[in-house]
Amino acid sequence: MPTGADGGMTAMLMNIGPIILIVVLFYFLIMRPQSQRMKQHQAAIAAIKRGDTVVLASGAIGKVTRVEEAEINVEIAPSVNVRVVKSMVAEVRNRTAIAANDKG
Repeated sequence: MPTGADGGMTAMLMNIGPIILIVVLFYFLIMRPQSQRMKQHQAAIAAIKRGDTVVLASGAIGKVTRVEEAEINVEIAPSVNVRVVKSMVAEVRNRTAIAANDKG
């Protein structure tokens, strides 16, 4: 049994090592992917343009008719436009993509 200063330091590293490993795994498995998704979402919101199809946080799907600095107008039904804060857009869909129930 080592009784010198080196033995105490080794024992301390053996006790703290698993905690450090858990923190590193937590960062790479949870925090880093979340921040990357957030950056992608912010980039998609910044790139919204007229004619894009968007899904709102409430689940409503509509077509962008006007883009302003912090708000967009979304047509959710024929002649029904709604002003929406850009941050409430959950997803920006490809405007050339055909929906599953559309007949092309």
